[in-house]
Amino acid sequence: MSDSLTTVPEVPLAPPQISSAREHLVRAAHHLWRVQDRRNHVLGHLRIVADPLGLRYRAERLHLATGGFRVVGEFWDPDDAVAVLRSS
Repeated sequence: MSDSLTTVPEVPLAPPQISSAREHLVRAAHHLWRVQDRRNHVLGHLRIVADPLGLRYRAERLHLATGGFRVVGEFWDPDDAVAVLRSS
């Protein structure tokens, strides 16, 4: 049997609900959103990460020199992840 028949396609998650009116989320990948302020400046990224106890929200920043992401923090609440990107 072919591997393509036994693998499950990745399903994009709905964007996390954030309570702040100062920021909004723009999808960047299946489990990744750009956090932008009112002027559409990118503050960082919010990634959903699976954890045995539930979904975690990882605040990340793109490191241009390496082309990778740097983790700022990981939280149970998406508002906490957005707040750390806003204040750092």
